[in-house]
Amino acid sequence: MTSARDWLRTDRLPHIYCTGCGNGTVINCTLAAISGMGWERDETVFVSGIGCSSRAPGYIQTDSLHTTHGRALAFATGVKLAKPDLNVVVFTGDGDLAAIGGNHFIHACRRNVDMTVVCMNNQIYGMTGGQGSPTTPMGAQSTTTPYGSAEAAFDLAELAVAAGANYVARWTAYHVKELTKAIATGLQTPGLSFIEVMTQCPTNYGRRNKQRRVSDMIEHMRTHALLIEKKRRLESEGTPIPEGMFTVGELVRRARPAMGVRR
Repeated sequence: MTSARDWLRTDRLPHIYCTGCGNGTVINCTLAAISGMGWERDETVFVSGIGCSSRAPGYIQTDSLHTTHGRALAFATGVKLAKPDLNVVVFTGDGDLAAIGGNHFIHACRRNVDMTVVCMNNQIYGMTGGQGSPTTPMGAQSTTTPYGSAEAAFDLAELAVAAGANYVARWTAYHVKELTKAIATGLQTPGLSFIEVMTQCPTNYGRRNKQRRVSDMIEHMRTHALLIEKKRRLESEGTPIPEGMFTVGELVRRARPAMGVRR
């Protein structure tokens, strides 16, 4: 049995992520889940697009594709259909996945391609200058929304459910045990598994939105995460959901026919 450390390219460390970034935590949780799968490195491929999150495969000892912006799922679909026996894992971010890659996202879910997609959602374009992304909350500041975003944000997990993914969950970089378990479940589920991870970006999001300290961002995730079961109970009781809360947990697990399942 391998450990998460066995999958790391230690010669590439230290990583390039900013101090306090949550992406390293997400990588660690993903590799912890993979290490329990008994997968071989030469049977596993990581795919990513462009962005902070998409640098992740560079630290992992497997073949990988660092593709063009927004096209990670298109490349991953090609890999899976050409070589169904490969284990395909995608790292992506909210801008890469939901903006320029939005159509690839919904159609990969519709096709239910057999892959696991881990989306690091820091609610902003972290690498390219701190612009607002499709998940930037209404009222939040960025370089392109200096007076606060006037647009409603995408709910990526709910979008994946509606588009047809077989497994969808959302956790945060604070909920490391739950996140690791969710990724492991996704790896084991045939079809497309989508795990959204709310993660902190102190450099470009936090300092513009009164969360300059990393601890402030993590505390915000801890106190504003609402278990999906509790949300459903509150809704059934007619109790209003507190403003600013977001749901975490398993949104769906089903068995729709999958594309690209190994022979």
